[in-house]
Amino acid sequence: MQTALSIALDAFAYGMALFIICIGLSLTMGLMRLVNLAHGAFAMIGGYIASYAVRNLGLGYGFGIVLAVVGTVLIAVPLERLLFRRIYDRSELSQVLMTIGITFCVIGITNYFFGPTLKTIPLPTELAQPIDLGFRSIAGHRLFVIASGLVVAGGLWFLIERTGFGIHLRAAVENAPMSRALGVRTELIYAASFALAIGLAAFGGVVGAEFLPIEPYYALRYMVTFLVVVSVGGAGSIPGALVACLLLGAIDVTGRYLMPDFGNFFFYLAVILVVCAFPRGLMGRAQ
Repeated sequence: MQTALSIALDAFAYGMALFIICIGLSLTMGLMRLVNLAHGAFAMIGGYIASYAVRNLGLGYGFGIVLAVVGTVLIAVPLERLLFRRIYDRSELSQVLMTIGITFCVIGITNYFFGPTLKTIPLPTELAQPIDLGFRSIAGHRLFVIASGLVVAGGLWFLIERTGFGIHLRAAVENAPMSRALGVRTELIYAASFALAIGLAAFGGVVGAEFLPIEPYYALRYMVTFLVVVSVGGAGSIPGALVACLLLGAIDVTGRYLMPDFGNFFFYLAVILVVCAFPRGLMGRAQ
């Protein structure tokens, strides 16, 4: 029983880290119809900014997170204006080619300026010290990741489903010309949505660094992982992304606990089975 609870707790924390990183990609693919394969590159940029802020500038972990989110968004906004905006209405192939190109550019720049070494983000004492839960001890950071994931899920659901911004976003996706005719500033809506997705990627890159270490090939190494999570959950579905992350996280962690020699075998086997049974994802909607 103790082993099962330990696996469940670790899987829950890992799934929440995946969710924070992937939910922005789910929104851009499902709501903005943008296949952004550079999403992981922005998560990596956030991790590098936080690492530099905490390790080199001596700032606190919280300040590192804020700087990572703000700095990554400031980098992404000009790219959205100059590059991404040109491919919103293009074919998926055009989007894939451009965003892969951006990914490799980011990898090259990162290698040149920071070298090929792994970057750590030191945790504050409150998050690094273990917390006794009775059946086991767990680092406070993992509980922080779980709490952050729940807050992000609830906040995003409210923003998309219960606010004027969410209504305008859904309207712009369904019929952009009509939305413009009704006075919706679709370009501003898309820019804000893109910035939100990138900010979440940066936040996830920082808080999830204990699970997905920050290094120059981060964007390429985890690109497929992020894509399959979105595919399994259903692009644009917040509950779907959450369920997919928890399900795949549980399968991956359980497989690594019980049969570590198989690596990611059970993770991708689960992906194949789910996609075969639910071609649009667990909670995907027809376009």
